[in-house]
Amino acid sequence: MQKIYYTNSVEETEDIGSQISDFLTENYPMGAIIAMRGEMGVGKTAFSRGFCRPLGITGVKSPTYTVVNAHHAPAHNVYHFDMYRIEGEEDLWSIGFEDYVAEAGAYLIIEWSERIADSLPRERFEVEILRTDTDTGRKIIFTVPDVQPEDTV
Repeated sequence: MQKIYYTNSVEETEDIGSQISDFLTENYPMGAIIAMRGEMGVGKTAFSRGFCRPLGITGVKSPTYTVVNAHHAPAHNVYHFDMYRIEGEEDLWSIGFEDYVAEAGAYLIIEWSERIADSLPRERFEVEILRTDTDTGRKIIFTVPDVQPEDTV
């Protein structure tokens, strides 16, 4: 299943992130991987900030220099990754990525997921953010994998 959204501001992109968060926490409470794609500055972190808002998480910033930011909420942990600087599988495993994937009830938001696509499970949600023909316009494509909720993470 695929759903397409159009936004015209950072706030609207955050709102789509919140809507997808509500959908995932309701239908996939055991956690999920959200693989994000989009060029630099397109709104991946804005989407992530919106995703965390319904969970009571604030202060979400890009994990560009830290690779992963951990956010802890009462019901779920969210691990926000930026894989832009990951050079290969060895870098990925040196940050303990497999431990994050194995954590039940956690949501992993992975910016620049295409850099580690071969290391991600097939059962992942995908979010692609594209620029439209305006400065602030975005097209957000949300893809749900063909798995049952209990099969996810």
